[in-house]
Amino acid sequence: MRAGASSSQPFAGLIDAVIVDDPVPFAFPGSVARSLAQAVWIWVNRDLCQDIDISDLEQVMPDVLARMREAVDGADADYDNGRRLRAALGNDEARAALPVIMAALRNRAVLDKAQAFGRAVNTIADEAALGTAIHSMPLQDPPLAALLFHAAMGQVANPSRVVGAVIKLSGNSNEGTVARAGFGPVIDAILAHAQNQLHLLQPSGPFSDIDLMCRALDRFHRLVRALTGYVEFARGSRWSMVLSAITKQISDRIEPRLKDVVPDINQALRKPREGADRLDNDRLLAALNGVYLLSAIRDSRDSLALNALFDQAWNQSGQTLEMHLQRNLELLRQNPDDKIVGTRMEAGIKMAEIRFNPEYAETLRRARAAAERRG
Repeated sequence: MRAGASSSQPFAGLIDAVIVDDPVPFAFPGSVARSLAQAVWIWVNRDLCQDIDISDLEQVMPDVLARMREAVDGADADYDNGRRLRAALGNDEARAALPVIMAALRNRAVLDKAQAFGRAVNTIADEAALGTAIHSMPLQDPPLAALLFHAAMGQVANPSRVVGAVIKLSGNSNEGTVARAGFGPVIDAILAHAQNQLHLLQPSGPFSDIDLMCRALDRFHRLVRALTGYVEFARGSRWSMVLSAITKQISDRIEPRLKDVVPDINQALRKPREGADRLDNDRLLAALNGVYLLSAIRDSRDSLALNALFDQAWNQSGQTLEMHLQRNLELLRQNPDDKIVGTRMEAGIKMAEIRFNPEYAETLRRARAAAERRG
């Protein structure tokens, strides 16, 4: 593969605005999975453009697109050519993604404008002006609208405002009315971006990026709330089924971490059952991360399917923290110079600040200071 076929940036990043990261259980007309875009990009490099210098892809894009169109037309016209194209791409999914990728490449300049539109939405305070801006999108061209709304939605901080404006423009919150008014691509874009949080909830272990996971949960909640708070979905409709399935998949990814919160707190804040006392820094970090995640889940719980498990983890984490904080505080009173207990107490206070509130944490800090002064 030539250097141009970078695994991190299919098509040199020109269509990144509509690329979503795997896993992608549900395909949407305005986006394409990174793995499929990469498969097509490799095919373009290897089979179509060996004689073209694609280091400046923008410059040669008309020729690249012409060759892609010729290959697709040939595959459509002849069964054997179609079979060879699917084999070259590696799977049927990549073949099915070709029209979306080609449309994105043809409209790459407009994708940049769509992202600018999404950023502008965040600054439009007037609801009527927001409705006018949304109505200016190419609603009569659903494939193009799908690409542009997906590109724009990635920049929109508060999707609920967009959906609220769409409902007003449609005249009704029923999903059928919204679709008939031409705003189906908005719903698809929100669902695609909600699904695109799945890969961010993959990490595990004490050194996973917990801030990234918490931001992904918050983003997922904002996107889902924009739909469930405004749109009336028909029971059993595709949108309703997709939303339910994505919610379950997101919840399934969080569930194991949620189950670990209380055990991690226990192991981080107590002395080992055997041997000399020592700090387990990995466990302390895992416990602190777990409490951060627990707080993020609390803020997003209305968009998740974890109510019973969350309630259990929330209550037990509070009880467990209070128990260990009192025990460590007593140990600190007995031996104010014990650095290991002091470190556990410091970590426990930080967890209490997240789990309870800053006032309770400040009370604990004063109690700790008083215990240390006794020494």
